[in-house]
Amino acid sequence: MSGFTNNTQNRVKEVRGSKAFKSLMIVVVSIVAVVVLFSLCTFRVDEREQVVVKQFNEVVKVIIDEETPELEAARLSNPSLDDVTVIEGRKGLFLKIPFIQTVETYTNQLLTYDTVPREVITQDKKKLVLDNYAQWKIENAALFVSTINNERKAHQRLDELVYSKLNEEIGKITAHVMISDKEYVNEMLARITASTNEQMVNYGIAVVDIKIKRTDLPLENYENVFNRMRTERERAAKTYRSEGLEEAQKIESAADKQATILEAQAYEQAQTIRGEGDAEALKIYADAYNQDPEFYAFYRSLQAYQKTLGTGTTIVLDPDADFLKYLFNPYGISEEVFEEPAPDPVVEP
Repeated sequence: MSGFTNNTQNRVKEVRGSKAFKSLMIVVVSIVAVVVLFSLCTFRVDEREQVVVKQFNEVVKVIIDEETPELEAARLSNPSLDDVTVIEGRKGLFLKIPFIQTVETYTNQLLTYDTVPREVITQDKKKLVLDNYAQWKIENAALFVSTINNERKAHQRLDELVYSKLNEEIGKITAHVMISDKEYVNEMLARITASTNEQMVNYGIAVVDIKIKRTDLPLENYENVFNRMRTERERAAKTYRSEGLEEAQKIESAADKQATILEAQAYEQAQTIRGEGDAEALKIYADAYNQDPEFYAFYRSLQAYQKTLGTGTTIVLDPDADFLKYLFNPYGISEEVFEEPAPDPVVEP
């Protein structure tokens, strides 16, 4: 009896556990179904996005920041966009019909297309290699989807337009203007941007800016350019050297002239001073001679002996020569000086 009771209790527990498990599974499946259904019926739009909702591959709804005049004009000119619902300025959670409507998301931020460097030819038949880029954005998502539909095709179309217009504009100017005149290049790029926008507006695209990152010469032209630069620098160096030599000769000639003038003036002044000194010396000699002619003659003879008679000097002269007057007669006085004076005459009374 007790065994039967235990079996019954175990079966009751199993039945109750099975029911609880089934209830739990139903709740879990229901939650999953609700989540899946919610995800299928809703979509979220970020502040940096714009969304196009398609139904059977036709645009039925557009969620954008604001409806621009270009978008309104495109809706009026394109019959396929007449019935499109435009939701502007509102982002967040939206509803859609599952399995019937599809959502395509596009960024409303700037996109950059970096082109491959390519050659262009200037007016003076010079080849240049340009590396440029373009910044653009999707202005009309509905028109963008119905025409180009993806960024790859947009980049391809931009590349064709920008490259052709750059070729056209650069063909009107010389390589020197292209490289050195930045103001003209900026104006040219502004014209290209405006012209590109006129054609890209039909695709729902707005080109914001076109810039040139780098302007180079083709690789095969580098050697020619270097040789030409070297020749120009050598020619300039020769010009500077010749001008420097000419200037040096002018300075040297001026210095020589000034030196000659100074030497002439100094010589003239020296001769003047020497003449004045000689005159003064002669005057002194004359004064000395006038005061005592005998002593003057003696003094001059001594000076002559000092200059002429040195150690080992041999002179052959007549003993009666005047040069030896004071040498053999130290007093240099004639014999008449030593003669007795004549007696005074006797005067008779």
